[in-house]
Amino acid sequence: MLNAAEKKVLVWLAERQPRWVTSDMLTGIGVVGSLVVALGYFLSNYSVGWLWLASLGFVINWYGDSLDGTLARVRKTQRPIYGFYLDHNIDGITMAIMCVGAGLSDLLNLYIAMAVLAVYLLLSISVYINAHLKGEFKLTYAGMGPTEFRLIMILVNTLFIAVAPLREWSVAFQVAGVSVTFGAFDFIGLAILVILVLIYLNNFKEDAKEYAEIDPVKPF
Repeated sequence: MLNAAEKKVLVWLAERQPRWVTSDMLTGIGVVGSLVVALGYFLSNYSVGWLWLASLGFVINWYGDSLDGTLARVRKTQRPIYGFYLDHNIDGITMAIMCVGAGLSDLLNLYIAMAVLAVYLLLSISVYINAHLKGEFKLTYAGMGPTEFRLIMILVNTLFIAVAPLREWSVAFQVAGVSVTFGAFDFIGLAILVILVLIYLNNFKEDAKEYAEIDPVKPF
């Protein structure tokens, strides 16, 4: 949804970076942002106001993660093999950091956070396989990409800070004889999980069908 405007902003920012700022440095800033996100969520156990820190972390993560490649393209210093390897390993690390941090807060059940991480990694594997087999690199689904996800989380954080009934609401139920309590944040996490699972299953079905046509069954 924001791709066209975001590209213009990133080029504008890249053209104004000091010479001493490098793509690797920006990648590191993206990792720092994920650590800030995790810290903000963990500290929200003590005060909901720390969610502002988590939101700031999403902004820092966006700045580093989105700008590193743009800077290399603007300066014509691309390193496609090294960049592909580094960037996508770091993406997995930063997502793991953020999911663990959110799962260690009182807002989100750790099992849900780990399930979101697992499905995210499955989607990532699918993306990398397609990049290798058919040169297609797709990170956006249904008009939603990493930037939109960050904005949604910032909006959710803001709502939980501003609306006390939202963060105080919860539902208790039994799962296999164990009492479980889910709050609003848990249901938001479940919704994200369901959406990711549906995207993954749909992509798996469509990609498998396409590859079956490219590589049909050989006659015996």
